[in-house]
Amino acid sequence: MSKCQILGSHCFVAGFVYMKKVLVTGGAGFIGSHLVEALLGQGCSVICLDNFFTGSMKNIIPFRDNPNFECIRHDIVVPILLEVDQIYHLACPASPVHYQENPIKTLKTSVLGTLNMLGIAKRVKARILLASTSEVYGDPQIHPQVETYNGNVNPVGPRACYDEGKRAAETLMIGYRDYNHTNVAIARIFNTYGPRMLPNDGRVVSNFICQVLRGENITVYGDGTQTRSFCYVADMVDGLIRLMESGESGPINLGNPYEVTVGDLAEKIRWMIPGTGSEIAYKQLPEDDPLRRKPNISVAETKLGWTPKVPLETGLHSTIEYFREELGSIHVKR
Repeated sequence: MSKCQILGSHCFVAGFVYMKKVLVTGGAGFIGSHLVEALLGQGCSVICLDNFFTGSMKNIIPFRDNPNFECIRHDIVVPILLEVDQIYHLACPASPVHYQENPIKTLKTSVLGTLNMLGIAKRVKARILLASTSEVYGDPQIHPQVETYNGNVNPVGPRACYDEGKRAAETLMIGYRDYNHTNVAIARIFNTYGPRMLPNDGRVVSNFICQVLRGENITVYGDGTQTRSFCYVADMVDGLIRLMESGESGPINLGNPYEVTVGDLAEKIRWMIPGTGSEIAYKQLPEDDPLRRKPNISVAETKLGWTPKVPLETGLHSTIEYFREELGSIHVKR
């Protein structure tokens, strides 16, 4: 594979053409399954690696009859031998509800899992992309956040297992790049939303939509003035693929710079799902919860030619329809 020239979805070796093999860790998850779908659509051969802790078999059922798709149930904390051309490394619980459930396992996933994937990339000379996170900035003291900002993270707080795990994963990526000459890319992903989110993942978009659809009050932590920037999943997948194909190492912010308060988001979702009687209930803000979050995406715009295109209301409509069907099917199963 070291002599493979990758162009689009195919590789060219000594005059022969074969299909590009792509590994997606966490491929049965929310973003991962959308990425798998896009890569298959481009004609790639895709291996999905997932332990199904937060991933769902339902997300990948549409691909099971595709001869270019393979799913392996595996925990990346354990080494595995694979032969691939590219690795999209997305595996790790990404919502506080899930990553705080077992903080030691979360940290091991980020550190040992990334080491194992880097080992594959080094051995077969594959390009590897790490799905890092805006959480490496912690509760930021500069706004909007740029890639050169080192962050404000509490290493012993309740979010540290995720924040510090991703920061360590980034360190490993750069170490392998500089010491082992591994071909790496780091994406710092900001809040992403869309169909295939888990109803119980604890993030505001899924929380608010599911609460309103159930006729429950909307839980807003803090006074609702804290801000987030939400990127629709199709835009995020486009950004990840562009970064992979760019040759850039990063880190590069990927997110939608449109900033909205959590309170305004709750009101918007309540307006988009009328007639439920949901009210807003305020609760104490969790420890170390960021007060402001907005990406500066000038690097992505310049180096990747990427900018998000889906407006918030359009993306919310698709997400609401997904959860309307999802909650309905859950109700029928019961």
